[in-house]
Amino acid sequence: MFQAVLLMFAAMSMIPAGDLCGKLLTGAGLATPAFVAWSRFAIGTALILPFVPRRAFSLLGDWRLWLRAGLLTGGIFSIQLALQTEPLANVFAAFFIGPAVSYVLSVLLLREQATGLRSLLMALGFLGVLMVVRPGLGGSVNLLWAVLAGCFYGGFLTSSRWLAHVGTPLELSLTQLLLSALLMLPLGLASLPDFTPSTAALTVGSAAFSMMGNLLLLFAYGRVQAVKLAPMVYFQLVAAVGLGWAVFSQLPDAWTWGGLAVVLSAGLASALLRR
Repeated sequence: MFQAVLLMFAAMSMIPAGDLCGKLLTGAGLATPAFVAWSRFAIGTALILPFVPRRAFSLLGDWRLWLRAGLLTGGIFSIQLALQTEPLANVFAAFFIGPAVSYVLSVLLLREQATGLRSLLMALGFLGVLMVVRPGLGGSVNLLWAVLAGCFYGGFLTSSRWLAHVGTPLELSLTQLLLSALLMLPLGLASLPDFTPSTAALTVGSAAFSMMGNLLLLFAYGRVQAVKLAPMVYFQLVAAVGLGWAVFSQLPDAWTWGGLAVVLSAGLASALLRR
């Protein structure tokens, strides 16, 4: 359990670090969100390829995996659009509408059982997202891209549950990265940046941190039951606040702090529920 906890903390720090590299690229005008999204998928595919058996390629003809990859593509592209102008912590707080969307879709489409308490906690988490975004009340319109990214990601999570039996985690990881790279290929090639050393380093960092974070997540879930590790996923919010402060000297305002607390509390409480 101790090893799994260490892996989770490392993983949940690396994923926001990958998005930080993407934000540095797009915020400074070094690359477009489309290129950052595509390069993340392409480099991630190259990094994971040596570890995946050949039989994984037989899965590429399954239309359901193309749908799943499309949802992931929409999520990554949308979050890069949000990160172009918005603080890292705000984007992650708005993005965490994803678990609530996944919960609703899982009940409606997968016929999973809903409970009153869990539904209440999901609604509370949605309220926390509204406190961050504050539509029409002084919030940034660009944060709606982060909300859209969360909606895409919620669909991706539900499709992952739907298709968990199709292949191993490594095989499914390869399909989502490779198919997403193919889907984003036209936009990625159309927006190739000038490859300076800093651009190349941040591009590789964006993909590598994200890929390593997700790989560590797989290793952690291979050691300990998912229900025990699920609450630690919300450490991404803490990491995002810390990275935003360390790199940009950005700290959330009072409303965002409140929204972060609500999202984090509701998410942890929901993850700790046994049913």
